[in-house]
Amino acid sequence: MSKMSTERARIALNGPTMGTRWSALFFTKPGFDPAPIRAALQAAVDEVDGQMSTWKRDSDLMRLNAAPVGEWVAVPARLAEVLHLGLEIGRASGGAFDIGMGDAVTAWGFGPGVAAPDSIRAAMETTRRPAHEALEMDDARVRKAAPIALDLNGIAKGYGVDRLAETLRDHGLRNGLVGIDGEMRAMGLRPDGEAWAIAVEAPEAERRTPHSILALQDAAVATSGDYRHWIEVQGRRLSHTMDPRRGAPLIASPASVTVVARTCAEADAWATALMVLGPDKGATLARRSGLDALFLLRADDASARGVGVGRLFSEEPAAIASAEGR
Repeated sequence: MSKMSTERARIALNGPTMGTRWSALFFTKPGFDPAPIRAALQAAVDEVDGQMSTWKRDSDLMRLNAAPVGEWVAVPARLAEVLHLGLEIGRASGGAFDIGMGDAVTAWGFGPGVAAPDSIRAAMETTRRPAHEALEMDDARVRKAAPIALDLNGIAKGYGVDRLAETLRDHGLRNGLVGIDGEMRAMGLRPDGEAWAIAVEAPEAERRTPHSILALQDAAVATSGDYRHWIEVQGRRLSHTMDPRRGAPLIASPASVTVVARTCAEADAWATALMVLGPDKGATLARRSGLDALFLLRADDASARGVGVGRLFSEEPAAIASAEGR
């Protein structure tokens, strides 16, 4: 048998979604036509965006947001799945992850419009019920028990990554790496039998450099940080992550939190929750919940110090694989 007959072709695909790009990397037989699977991957993320976007006025989520309190609204299965998971993690995190922060996200200018002072004041003065108390759900319907504006930006990209992975599996591919804007899911192994190498980004706004390297097999990773999406108010940068207690961006938080989980939707939501809780309460909850999490904390010299929780991240910084020199 010739060497050529056993070689695997590297296929790297990507496309637009949710204001950024999705990617998929896998290896298959030479001569493979990527066009059908590229179309299927694009359709998978388009479906997520069409159901869960706050930037599309006709999305299923925005239709739900527009419905009056007390009215049952039928929602498609994938949106229902994400709402159920969002409410579950909201309860488990004591409300630190809250999908009901849409008014605050919009008011502070992290939605389709610009920041509006009157809306900011209203968001900060609102008496809030967390989404897991304000929403009722059955299998395919949702009802608001109190006024609430839903926003799924802390979980939808992760769910989109999971849909990319499911689409690869549906096409008979069991090994690959998929992602959206840094949220990644590893399937199986590389052709050489090694795990997929994924960088944990250093929390630096001006450049993209790795802080450390993860080797993942059949797992997902997501990071929430204060250095990519932010606004400046009175000379101070404020992160896009909302504090549900204040209806405003976090004032003090880790530079970033990275979570490794079974699915990317779970990793995405938990990274947000731990970011809101901070390194002390967040680490306590991560240990209690059996999560693998890495908190990056800024030191006085602007370097990032890692604090790890769980099986994959040792409490000792030396146990975190350094990316320096790679």
